[in-house]
Amino acid sequence: MRVTFLGTGTSTGVPVLTCSCEVCRSQDPRDRRLRPSVLMEWDGASILIDTSTDLRQQALSLPLRRVDAVLYTHHHADHILGLDELRLYNWRQKAAVPVYGTPDTLAALERTFWYVFEDVQEGGAKPAVEPHPVDGPFTLWGRRILPVPVLHGTLPILGFRVEGFAYLTDVSAIPESSYALLTGLDVLVLNALRPRPHPTHLHLERAIAEARRIGARRTLFTHLGHEMPHAPISATLPEGMELAYDGQVLELADFGEIT
Repeated sequence: MRVTFLGTGTSTGVPVLTCSCEVCRSQDPRDRRLRPSVLMEWDGASILIDTSTDLRQQALSLPLRRVDAVLYTHHHADHILGLDELRLYNWRQKAAVPVYGTPDTLAALERTFWYVFEDVQEGGAKPAVEPHPVDGPFTLWGRRILPVPVLHGTLPILGFRVEGFAYLTDVSAIPESSYALLTGLDVLVLNALRPRPHPTHLHLERAIAEARRIGARRTLFTHLGHEMPHAPISATLPEGMELAYDGQVLELADFGEIT
């Protein structure tokens, strides 16, 4: 399985509009962060986790030729506003794109993208999606997808595990029952917004503590704000932990081997 980080930033992206801080002016390409999303690929299938606000730019950078499904963590703007870009994949693939999320997330998609779900004049066309409510594990292209319930402030949201890989973003707390779903990981992706505490996201110290408890062989931090300069923060991280960056690719071979 291949995992590509399409975006590792927070809801504002980095650089942040109106900001002239050191990170927003940085020439290190790892400090330029689009809104958060990853692409998972196996057996010819391309699966997105979230359709970020920056999906068009992210797709052009690869380039991303097909989208076979989308797994939604939750319904906040930075994770869903790229949904309209799926219509290009509808045209090329001549099929609707299956989308998976909690019933609350799917209901929010219907409110936000009302024209997708109602019988209205199409004009320049509209996306075609097939909603699939998530209430437990399911299978996509021969692999088991395990939803991992977590909290984003008071909002219940989902992370996703596929074999030895797990992606958890926008987390502020992990329920006790969810730790059992995260044992034996090869790669954990976990949010670490900034060095200071935050009410609805893990900050760096808490993220490191959670990563230690989960005990993955390798942990990459994402959903990074402009208080997280890549090189200086990376130099302080424990062994086996690192900051992810836009465009980073992980190759996870069979039996959990990481190359």
